[in-house]
Amino acid sequence: MRTAGMLTGTALGAVLTTMATPAPATAATAAPTAATIVVAVDGDDSAAGTLGQPLRTIQKAVDRARPGDVIAVRGGTYVLTDNITVTTSGTASQPISLGAHEGERVVIDGEQLPASHTPVGGSIPRAERGAVHQEASYWKVSGLEIVNGPYGYYCDGCNNNVFSRLTTHDNYESGFQLQGASAGNQILNLDSYGNRDPRKNGESADGLAIKEGSGSGNIVRGARLWNNVDDGYDAWKFTSPVAVESTVAYGNGYNRWNFPDFAGDGNGFKLGGGSPAPAVAHTLRNSVAYRNAAHGVTDNGNPGALALSRNTTFRNAGTGFDADGSGGTAVLTANLSVADSRAAALGPTTTSSGNSWELGGAWGESSVVSTDPGAVTGPRSSDGALPPARDFLVPRDGTPIGARF
Repeated sequence: MRTAGMLTGTALGAVLTTMATPAPATAATAAPTAATIVVAVDGDDSAAGTLGQPLRTIQKAVDRARPGDVIAVRGGTYVLTDNITVTTSGTASQPISLGAHEGERVVIDGEQLPASHTPVGGSIPRAERGAVHQEASYWKVSGLEIVNGPYGYYCDGCNNNVFSRLTTHDNYESGFQLQGASAGNQILNLDSYGNRDPRKNGESADGLAIKEGSGSGNIVRGARLWNNVDDGYDAWKFTSPVAVESTVAYGNGYNRWNFPDFAGDGNGFKLGGGSPAPAVAHTLRNSVAYRNAAHGVTDNGNPGALALSRNTTFRNAGTGFDADGSGGTAVLTANLSVADSRAAALGPTTTSSGNSWELGGAWGESSVVSTDPGAVTGPRSSDGALPPARDFLVPRDGTPIGARF
């Protein structure tokens, strides 16, 4: 029996029963039966890894897992003394699944990892990046909370994975980072907040970073990225297009930790960068950036054909839509800027149509139904979807511009 998601108690029992019953011999060689491997804080790594005899560490389960297997982690806090390293790949037809058992709260805590406390000016060795460090493909990872790591979740050279309903907060670098040759990944319904980097005084810890790499088909959908020391989302030096949809970035770039020589940038969405910045046609649509310390959305010098459509920025300290860098060829359509320090900064080769700054009017707080962010910051639904926010930053006159949730 194979499954790509977490199992209910009944289904898990059925899997365990099936696993306990030997399959009849056949003349042909059968494909190996997928296993369900159970982990619990009171388990034993020499145990069978069943519901009644769970393993103790997630690493032991990861080491045992083969294509098609499901790792079901029982609730509790898993304190790491070495990071969880994932190097075995699943396959397209048999991905490996790792997630919380029946929606239980699973916390992976990297506070005791030496790399979490790298001194100012120091660097984190590549192998030590992440409370969870992955260099593998065809995984489905869901429902984990990752805290206090040297990066939360770090994936380098990862293809065709699905990361859903993860929470990464209070890590000592970016909450979630994807880099290297990585293609076809989906990052869905991520909550990433409060991440900071004392070793760099705020220069690089983002909520979500897809940077320093390449690979087509990467998608971000339904993320919330807030109160991170640097940017909400950062695509610095990633040379292939990434699509970001229905995502919210707010409160980023403020020095909540009193770092000396503070270096946080504070953009909601940073869509490129580098020296020189590569030309990349990233897409941002139906997303909101508000109350960030710098820009709501910035090309950061990316001269590529960015596509920005139906996004909203609100009360950012810098520009709502900053798309004037390095002769950029961005296309901005039906975007809304409300009460930003400046609505938009566009270059001579930027195409802009149907945006609020072209329609006339004041576009202040009174121009929208609600400026109360509670609708988008509340609890997610059981499937991880963002809470409905039908009125948040929606034009009172019904003009079809800006994001809708």
